[in-house]
Amino acid sequence: MKKARPTRRRVLQAAVGMAGAVWQGSKVLGQPGSALRIEEPFHGAVLNHRHGEQTEGGLKIRVCGQAPASDSVTVNGTAAERAGTSFHTDVVLREKETDIAAVAQGSQGRQEHRVRVVWDRHSRPRYRFSIDDNSFFLRDIAQKKYGSLFDCFYLKGLRDLHSKYGTRFVLNIYYTTDDGFELPQFSDRYQGEWRDNADWLRLAFHAHANLPDRPYQNAAPAKLVADFDQVAEQIIRFAGEQTYTPPTVIHWGMVLPTALKPLYERGVRVLSGFFTRSNGAWDVNYLLDDTRSEYLSRHDALMDFDSGIVFSKVDIVCNNVTVDKIVPTLAPGGK
Repeated sequence: MKKARPTRRRVLQAAVGMAGAVWQGSKVLGQPGSALRIEEPFHGAVLNHRHGEQTEGGLKIRVCGQAPASDSVTVNGTAAERAGTSFHTDVVLREKETDIAAVAQGSQGRQEHRVRVVWDRHSRPRYRFSIDDNSFFLRDIAQKKYGSLFDCFYLKGLRDLHSKYGTRFVLNIYYTTDDGFELPQFSDRYQGEWRDNADWLRLAFHAHANLPDRPYQNAAPAKLVADFDQVAEQIIRFAGEQTYTPPTVIHWGMVLPTALKPLYERGVRVLSGFFTRSNGAWDVNYLLDDTRSEYLSRHDALMDFDSGIVFSKVDIVCNNVTVDKIVPTLAPGGK
């Protein structure tokens, strides 16, 4: 993924039978050949008060789906209303994660379909502003040996924006530049300044280097985590634990599904991408399947229960949008 990416908010192939449904990776399927399916909410949906009705200690949401017209349907034990092949009922979410089970009884016997959703109980207006592809400002400071980090025009500009707007930044950095500078060359003499500004300025891993493009799209997870650990170690060395943060964007937004759990083990909780179609295929989507990629092209977030990572959609790339297009792009239904 390229350049600045603020956002509003932020397949493991294992199959396990569970209560008559088939769980495959992060997708939940009904029984083979079943006409029963929950259509809304989507498996992994991250829901807040905008998606339902806040109740005492919970969030009431509508569950909708399809089942043979002659079947009786219950959802989490409550009889659903029927209209032809459609069914719907309300479910109250009271936990962070909730399984929703639809059960149909009819001529084909008992059928069941499950999905799991996440309740974002403390949802509030917020955004994340990260800047990708950083390395040259670090080289500049190292070479010129400034008395202050903010003698560097780049960090000074970010500090000015923070002072004016309260914006907080995460700078996603490389281990090396294309001309030989590497992070071990960066002095730890600025640790005090990093610490004093860590409430608004953080550093995170992005990749080993800017090139090659798509460095982790086909790379073994061991390569990704080795690069990750190398950059994290250096950030902590020269800027301290308080400045280090796990990344939300991996360079080019493409990693193998088998890399997700190792990333989670290193503190990654959110991965942001574009989830757009390019040349007939979904791209910058962390290699998620087509169904989830299409969902994320229209929604803010989706939980991958196998890894524990929430995938989120980037709302705007600042340097690709003219000033007059920023508000329409960020408005609901924008792009």
